[in-house]
Amino acid sequence: MRLITLFVLLASMQIGWAQVVGKPFPDMTAETVEDKKVNLPADVKGKYTLLGLAYSKKSEDELNSWFTPVFNKFIQKTNGMMASFGYDVNVYFVPMFTGVNAAATGTAKKKAIKNVDPQLLPYILFYKGELKKYKEALDFERRDIPYFFVLDPDGKIVHATSGAYTEKKMDQVEAVIE
Repeated sequence: MRLITLFVLLASMQIGWAQVVGKPFPDMTAETVEDKKVNLPADVKGKYTLLGLAYSKKSEDELNSWFTPVFNKFIQKTNGMMASFGYDVNVYFVPMFTGVNAAATGTAKKKAIKNVDPQLLPYILFYKGELKKYKEALDFERRDIPYFFVLDPDGKIVHATSGAYTEKKMDQVEAVIE
């Protein structure tokens, strides 16, 4: 019986992602730690983009598990050259502050400046606003896990996954971007 329940749960997750993949990413305005506005997907069109979104403290912790592997794979530069084997991809991690938590955005930015590696700061955006639009458009079912989306150069979702980092998930993201 447990096996059937697990299968139904996994199948429903895949059906949900199937409904998301192929759709345009919904418009979102987020900010850098320096309060510069970034409009997604408008400001990232023209190349592939990996977005990681989290809207609770627990999901933010799992979002952080992706920082180092994504940085090493897609961002890191060594001796003026890309160590990322020529990937030309936008990457943003987006903690989402909604409802009463929206007031904490400024505090979170200050904490990020103090605690996050300065090389990673340009890749962190902060969203403050309503969540409902994104929950519906992006099939956010569980608040305790982060969600990841690969956008094509036109801003359309071509891959979606969720949860803590695994090599298998990274391999899937990399395969889509290649």
